[in-house]
Amino acid sequence: MNGINIVITGASMGLGARIAEELVRQGASVLLCARGAGPLDEMVSRLREIASSAQIVEAMTCDITNEMQVDALGVRSLQVFSHVDGLINNAGVYGPFGPIEDVDWEEWKQAIAVNLFGTVYPSRIFIPHFKARRYGKIVNISGGGATNPLPCISSYAASKAAMVRMSETLAREVSEFGIDINSIAPGVLNTRLTQELLEAGAQTVGETLYGRISSMAKDGESSIRKASELVAYLCSPSSDGVTGRLISALWDPWPTLHERKNELADSDIYTIRRIVPKDRGKDWG
Repeated sequence: MNGINIVITGASMGLGARIAEELVRQGASVLLCARGAGPLDEMVSRLREIASSAQIVEAMTCDITNEMQVDALGVRSLQVFSHVDGLINNAGVYGPFGPIEDVDWEEWKQAIAVNLFGTVYPSRIFIPHFKARRYGKIVNISGGGATNPLPCISSYAASKAAMVRMSETLAREVSEFGIDINSIAPGVLNTRLTQELLEAGAQTVGETLYGRISSMAKDGESSIRKASELVAYLCSPSSDGVTGRLISALWDPWPTLHERKNELADSDIYTIRRIVPKDRGKDWG
């Protein structure tokens, strides 16, 4: 990935930090953004230790729900780099836990702002640059909320489902410009977000989800490694033409998807679609 320049949101910790490390190890230059200056500075120092002299590692504080700050991120990216090849919309939150009638409404709306608006607006800022170059990559970090109902985590589920459909939609909007836009499902990770859910407890998030997350979190290190490798693949020229998909880091054969890009383009594989009776062997009509 030598010569490739990537902007990453939510890059000071968790999955965002691991994505940044994977990209730098593969030769890319990165501009990290997050709300906290201290963790960002620490991350920049860590990455510069493994970066070559030809790579750029920079950071700036940015709240992705603040449009003026995202505008400034777009400007800053072109001051740091001659051009931008990719945007990774990683920043996200679970939002409040609990039944819809009990959760704090402002917190519920804020989760939508972070997860959905905080993905769409940065994409909006960078797409004109990608169109001008007739090339670009956008990778959006989704999750189980996009494909499964998540009782008591409704803002997370709603925002992630909306993010995936927006990704599919934008991918078609920009298809003639050589821009690939995909979402990934990283699996359960040993990150701050997972710990927040576990700390909320089974009574708040439900026994079923709590048990599933508790079990899967034991393999969280493997998940975070595979997720960061998938993001790097989707930012690389190897994946050119793979677009408009929701890809699982754990379950899908993503290292070879570029070999199937023509089949993917003509199908609804790895997309969100409505299930009708005949899909399940029913003759209801």
